[in-house]
Amino acid sequence: MNSVEQLESMVADLLAEARKQGASAADAAVSSSAGLSLTVRLGEVETIEHTRDQGLGISVYFGKRKGSANTTDLKPAALREAVSKACTIARHTSEDDCAGLADPRCLANNYPELNLYHPWDLDMEQAKALALETEQAARDYDSRISNSEGATLSTQTGSFIYGNSNGFVGGYPSSRHSLNCVVLAQDGDCMQRDYWYDSRRDWRDLKPAQTIGEKAAANAVAKLNGRKLGTCQAPVIFRADIASHLLRSLTGALRGHAQYRRSSFLLDSLEQQIFPDWVTVTEDPHIEKGLASAPFDNEGVATRPKAIIEQGIIQTYLLDSYSACRLQMQTTGNAGGVRNLAVSSGDLNLEQMLREMGTGLLVTELMGQGVNGVTGDYSRGAAGFWVENGEIQYPVEEITIAGNLKEMYCDLVTIGNDTDIPGSIQTGSWWIRQMTIAGN
Repeated sequence: MNSVEQLESMVADLLAEARKQGASAADAAVSSSAGLSLTVRLGEVETIEHTRDQGLGISVYFGKRKGSANTTDLKPAALREAVSKACTIARHTSEDDCAGLADPRCLANNYPELNLYHPWDLDMEQAKALALETEQAARDYDSRISNSEGATLSTQTGSFIYGNSNGFVGGYPSSRHSLNCVVLAQDGDCMQRDYWYDSRRDWRDLKPAQTIGEKAAANAVAKLNGRKLGTCQAPVIFRADIASHLLRSLTGALRGHAQYRRSSFLLDSLEQQIFPDWVTVTEDPHIEKGLASAPFDNEGVATRPKAIIEQGIIQTYLLDSYSACRLQMQTTGNAGGVRNLAVSSGDLNLEQMLREMGTGLLVTELMGQGVNGVTGDYSRGAAGFWVENGEIQYPVEEITIAGNLKEMYCDLVTIGNDTDIPGSIQTGSWWIRQMTIAGN
């Protein structure tokens, strides 16, 4: 794997080559990573993969004309060829008034150390032992765990460098480690599959193997002997790990590209109230060890913590330089996405929320892609549990839940404090006042 210093040298060479070939401006990003993935199934090692990946992207500008090229070959001749191809493309494209590099005043000339690099000196026997322990914990959890799709341990380290012809060059090493388990439960003719996992920058922060295995097994067993529901209107609680999808729909609608293309259900919604006034949604790219943390975005613009929703009101769109130009605004440092979302939570845990709800649906699984980003119409296959008298009565399956995201956001009753879920989104469970449930 290439070091940060080697990647920095490549970026500098690329930018120099772009100038040599006549480009008025250029930027480049280079990455290199190495990893190990080991899967066991039914007590035996099934696959072992060693990975080494590298890649480079270069964009050049001839005035307001842009060309881009990518390559996975980092040899000097291949780098020169990538620059040449990008220049050829740029010479033949139409001018775009918003084409260009980020405003130099927005670049991250000083940025924080975010503690993202924690390599794991793990030999094959240790990796195998951890994966086996995870799967065995799942298989031992309940006699109804009849089969396994395996437990997988993955570890990866890498480096990333970005630079542009405005004088910015920056980068950092990072790591990511994960452990997951997928098992099948059976009771008579009924079979159900489920999983659990954890993923961290620092391998020492991973949940114990036994915890992950037992959680996967508990999820699968709980789904056995599911029933269908009759079509009805009822309150719905999205379990925390499922509720994160509702936040992704929010940020997708606030992306600058959705706004300037007029393809968002939250079109022209800045400073509008879309949630109850107790809801706050924040982005914090500077969380130490955060899975989505980054000191600068994909254009070298300094990232910063900010409120996206405050007191239920939209505070900002999520812009890169191009979409900001199209909207006549300024970049928000979101080239490449949103980093470490968190939503305000209430005082209730999931069990207390179910008691408060009384009767309704707890959603623990979603299927399909039934979210219309233009209209906000929401219709997805779902599974979960039917709740009566504040307690889970039985699992349900083969249902569809439907509504409209704008109405769902307005009808948010509370968000739970059960925020300890894997990933870069911190949210508790969401209780929506009413949705349509389509069943029998």
